[in-house]
Amino acid sequence: MEPIQQSLKKWMRNNEQFQKRMNHMKAEVMESSEVKKLMQEHEELTEEAIEKQLIKLYEYRTQSKNCEKCPTREECINILPGYVPRVEMEGSDVKLIYDKCRRQRKHEQQEEQKSLVRSLHMPREILEASLERMDLQDPDRGAAVERTVHYIEGLNDELPSKGLYFHGPFGVGKTYFLGAIANELSSKNIPSMVIYMPEFVREIKASIKDDSMNEKIEAFKEIPVLMLDDIGAESQSAWFRDEVLGSILHYRMMERLPVFFTSNYNLNELEKVLMTSNRGDVEQVKAKRITERIRQLSEGVHVNGRNRRG
Repeated sequence: MEPIQQSLKKWMRNNEQFQKRMNHMKAEVMESSEVKKLMQEHEELTEEAIEKQLIKLYEYRTQSKNCEKCPTREECINILPGYVPRVEMEGSDVKLIYDKCRRQRKHEQQEEQKSLVRSLHMPREILEASLERMDLQDPDRGAAVERTVHYIEGLNDELPSKGLYFHGPFGVGKTYFLGAIANELSSKNIPSMVIYMPEFVREIKASIKDDSMNEKIEAFKEIPVLMLDDIGAESQSAWFRDEVLGSILHYRMMERLPVFFTSNYNLNELEKVLMTSNRGDVEQVKAKRITERIRQLSEGVHVNGRNRRG
């Protein structure tokens, strides 16, 4: 067992170090311009009251108040990352209240806007698309870029009356246009859904088994802005064309809800593709009905340029 005298010396040494730390902390707090201001505004905040709440006031003094000590939101130095302290006084009692900092508020706003863009099997790159990141160097895409920028600049906080139908060769960046528009809409708090058509067909077929098909179709009908990527690339049955796609487009046409499209085909070519089902049946009238609805819902934009997938 450690001798009592030796234990006593160790305790005194530790106690002296503790007192030094407390005295140093008190000196820092008392010299702080923020604490001096509090003492001027609140007479009841005496030196004695400060000593009783030294740890709390030291915490307040050392925290970043306006993100000035934090390189980024992720590297926040505060006890509660993303939150800044402010003092509320109740008599001589100091209460620390933590509020969201400007970076945290901006981050949450961005996350909220991202949540407005829902997707069905779309790559992350598309969901993060923006006008700023769009390639403006390809002269063959100039007309499509100009049309898209003009369209976006004309957006307000209300739903657009029509969407756009981007058509052109493989790999020229048609889908990226959809992502950029979807994110611009989200900044105006207008939700959208981006759907890759071949996966959409598979999703609907799979949903028959768990009785969720009608629920999904209703969601596609009612979302404020619907975006159908690569229409015409899917292998579809006459049932899907007429009962699912036709039903969704008809509803949105009647309710004046915009739809955006991308396709490797212009509308005349798409009509020929939709004319023949995967069983080989040819139904020109029903295919024409679909393309007429697309004309009612969107305006054509031809996209050209080099193949970016290479």
